[in-house]
Amino acid sequence: MNDPFVIADLMDTWQGLPFVPFREGVEVHYIKQGAPALAVLRYAPGAKVPLHLHTGLETIVVLDGVQSDERGDYGKGTLILNPAGTTHSVWSEQGCAVLIQWERPIQFPE
Repeated sequence: MNDPFVIADLMDTWQGLPFVPFREGVEVHYIKQGAPALAVLRYAPGAKVPLHLHTGLETIVVLDGVQSDERGDYGKGTLILNPAGTTHSVWSEQGCAVLIQWERPIQFPE
């Protein structure tokens, strides 16, 4: 049996994680790659992720700031579930950080 992976006080310690570029204005720290993938995304103020399709469930917890999509604005502590088959684009006017799990990879239109 594998040992559990633990990040204590994630709401307070995510800033100290090592991040790498993900998309323009968005950085990522992968906790687990593959399917499912688990990561912390950090959005700079004004950063955007274009329209994309969820091929599996996407689960998001907003750790800091406000994340937005076409359905609304989501502040710190918000849980968002985007089921398979849904589409949206994502942005953050003020910047934010989210814990995100992708059940399966997302797809961008060509």
